[in-house]
Amino acid sequence: MSPDPQNRNSGDQRRPLPGLSVVVPVYRSEAILPELLHRLENTLPAMASSYEIVLVNDCSPDGSWDVIRQLAQRYPWIHAINLMRNYGQHNALLCGIRAACYDVIVTMDDDLQHPPEEIPKLLEVLAGGYDVVYGTPEQEQHGFGRDFASWVTKLALQNVMGAEIARQVGPFRAVRSQVAKAFRHYEGSFVSIDVLLTWGTNRFASIPVKHRPREQGVSGYTFRKLMTHAMNMMTGFSTMPLQIASLIGFVFTLFGVLVLAYVMVRYFVHGNPVPGFPFLASIVALFSGAQLFALGIIGEYLARMHFRSMQKPPYVVRDAEVDKTVKSGKGVSF
Repeated sequence: MSPDPQNRNSGDQRRPLPGLSVVVPVYRSEAILPELLHRLENTLPAMASSYEIVLVNDCSPDGSWDVIRQLAQRYPWIHAINLMRNYGQHNALLCGIRAACYDVIVTMDDDLQHPPEEIPKLLEVLAGGYDVVYGTPEQEQHGFGRDFASWVTKLALQNVMGAEIARQVGPFRAVRSQVAKAFRHYEGSFVSIDVLLTWGTNRFASIPVKHRPREQGVSGYTFRKLMTHAMNMMTGFSTMPLQIASLIGFVFTLFGVLVLAYVMVRYFVHGNPVPGFPFLASIVALFSGAQLFALGIIGEYLARMHFRSMQKPPYVVRDAEVDKTVKSGKGVSF
């Protein structure tokens, strides 16, 4: 849902926040990070008295971690985290959100598609009594395949979240830290931040923001990865696939009853059964396919229970760097 500007308290919007954490998962962004941090440095002082940037390196294969360490030496308000291996964007976000120190958290991509100058728009709406505010792109800058996969993912997310706001979700969001308490003990290896946020609140909002083309490189979110993420959400946080399997079973059972009725009527009316091997083979193939489909869905849920029983963690931190001093009202507080 989009908030009504007339319901906002302009006085609260202009008052700087006591503290603000910006969480950025990093992957293949060694050339973009200096510009991102420079623009954040110019933008954040007007928004909060104290702030921090949590950079979570998702085991990027380039020199992103070396660049992060250099930037951490230059900017004392950087909290740098290096993960043991590549866990995925949402897992890295979960790590960064848990490491954030302040009451308001902003999450954004590392590729400057989300301009730091748009963060005040999110905070302005958040001040209107919402717990989560999404920055919805005014115009997507992706290709057809990526846009289609994003659409499928949002449809899956809408089913899981059970809210219309799912159509406006994205990685550019502002969140109150209290919401994260709802999933502080979550340890599953399959993570969807947007689904986890629904565990803590139903006060969602969205606002249009600018969306720029990626400055350098290509996105790590391919069509296949987005579709996989959609399936992970459907089977990891929803029982809808099981309901679909049950529905298919019911439909094919009804179809089987109709076929049996047809055979019996033909036998009693014409005195002979339905002839032909193709008819029988088609019926067997239909029912076998429905059974295998239902077993596949059940197997997917069993596999997730198996992974959960192994207690596979959502992420593991290799090392982290943070300056625990507070200088001139900036930095992190512990």
